[in-house]
Amino acid sequence: MPSYTVTVATGSQWFAGTDDYIYLSLVGSAGCSEKHLLDKPFYNDFERGAVDSYDVTVDEELGEIQLVRVEKRKYWLHDDWYLKYLTLKTPYGDYIEFPCYRWISGEGEVVLRDGRARLARDDQIHILKQHRRKELETRQKQYRMENLFINRFMHMFQSSWSDFADFEKIFVKINNTISERVMKRWQEDDMFGYQFLNGCNPVLIRRCTQLPEKLPVTTEMVECSLERELTLEQEVQQGNIFIVDFELLDGIDANKTDPCTLQFLAAPICLLYKNLANKIVPIAIQLNQIPGEENPIFLPSDAKYDWLLAKIWVRSSDFHVHQTITHLLRTHLVSEVFGIAMYRQLPAVHPIFKLLVAHVRFTIAINTKAREQLICEYGLFDKAIKARGMESKEDIPYYFYRDDGLLVWEAIKTFTAEVVGIYYESDQVVEEDQELQDFVKDVYVYGMRGRKASGFPKALRSREKLSEYLTVVIFTASAQHAAVNFGQYDWCSWIPNAPPTMRAPPPTAKGVVTIEQIVDTLPDRGRSCWHLGAVWALSQFQENELFLGMYPEEHFIEKPVKEAMARFRENLEVVVSMIAERNKNKKLPYYYLSPDRIPNSVAI
Repeated sequence: MPSYTVTVATGSQWFAGTDDYIYLSLVGSAGCSEKHLLDKPFYNDFERGAVDSYDVTVDEELGEIQLVRVEKRKYWLHDDWYLKYLTLKTPYGDYIEFPCYRWISGEGEVVLRDGRARLARDDQIHILKQHRRKELETRQKQYRMENLFINRFMHMFQSSWSDFADFEKIFVKINNTISERVMKRWQEDDMFGYQFLNGCNPVLIRRCTQLPEKLPVTTEMVECSLERELTLEQEVQQGNIFIVDFELLDGIDANKTDPCTLQFLAAPICLLYKNLANKIVPIAIQLNQIPGEENPIFLPSDAKYDWLLAKIWVRSSDFHVHQTITHLLRTHLVSEVFGIAMYRQLPAVHPIFKLLVAHVRFTIAINTKAREQLICEYGLFDKAIKARGMESKEDIPYYFYRDDGLLVWEAIKTFTAEVVGIYYESDQVVEEDQELQDFVKDVYVYGMRGRKASGFPKALRSREKLSEYLTVVIFTASAQHAAVNFGQYDWCSWIPNAPPTMRAPPPTAKGVVTIEQIVDTLPDRGRSCWHLGAVWALSQFQENELFLGMYPEEHFIEKPVKEAMARFRENLEVVVSMIAERNKNKKLPYYYLSPDRIPNSVAI
């Protein structure tokens, strides 16, 4: 009678082991085996981190093994189990790997295919087609596309601080860190401008090619800031003027958290200038969109506290856009769309599922938690940079988010192109892969609501476009999220530099702002403490974090893909070295896009 050696690997995470009964059935081209209880007498099977082997003897020839069915039945209490993988050594010397990497809950079962990635066209056998179809039908019942709702603002407590120094009572000083430099230099114009390039929200600044009519600023107003003996219009033509427009916030009313407390928003327009030292500094701020007597343009030449409060309003507006759009919407929620579409339309045997599964790890869970408790633009990275006129290293030499992002983007794109080339020998194969097209369609129809203006395609017609698309998915979930998330404590822990709420409306006149008025506008004690705890928690890596290029769950078993992964890691190491060399002796190092600090997925 034929005998098989089955090896079962249990996960090493907490509570991964089980005391339940585990049964195994083998499904082959010539028949199906009986259920076999995997059990070693006097031995505690399936402990956390264990690798257990069993001999399974069958009554008759099974032919080529196509599926393995693993069943878990209750022993005493319901006991979840994390199955990493299963291997099978056949009587004929073949060695077959069956990746799983999932939890089996309650009295459940999983039916596993061998680890070779397969497109739908590769499955000609009925039982494999049926397995593929049933897996997607089950997943489509589990994962549904629904509208996403976000609470705009959060609860706030009362009682003001006394002055700026009072904020130090809750500020954790860590010597020689970015957060300490922010605390010391937050009032300086060059520190204000620098944050639009390399702070938490480095995606809003763009080159100003024409002064907007809604910002009636003149050369006379800003001539004390201009250093090249040119008019403001000439500085625009020379490419030295930049703009950040918070028009998105226009028209949002004050939020009432209780009958006596309001939270206010502004929709500022901030004009910035590249000076002779190549630093970006603010030269004009208008706090709302429509010009008028009660909406003055604030200037560096104004009284100290007028100019300071105007900059604080810009920083507060930047905080809101960063949290709700740049961070939540364009990394968390967009990545969730990719994840749900993947689970709904791509079976586990599909190569694109195997490629992307590491990059949606925990995303749905963390977003669900965020919606319970707190609460994209599609575009190629380099094209997005160019669209804002920010691509030139010579003109803007200190835009590290751009420089490092392009390096990481290219490494990911090279990797995805290699993987695509392994499984798709032509553009026609891409076009005819219905599961892939259903995945892309799900993202477009449900995630982007079918809007052509989103820039997302509703179908993919070539290997190049598929590689580009996968690069967007992986870059968004990994690098883009890292760039806008893990610097939050650095840049937002000093409350006056990133106020999460403003308790008084924007000033409507110059010459009336006092230090007391600024402090009374800034967040109160309770809200400040809550904010500090939040940005600290959001800036921490998870225990046992998996960083870009790390794929410990071996969903791919083919040698060519493993070799592509090794080259990917080598390319990322080159980027790590380049960034480390650049950061040497820098007082404000930029490390958020160093691949060894980029988690694979949105998990915090």
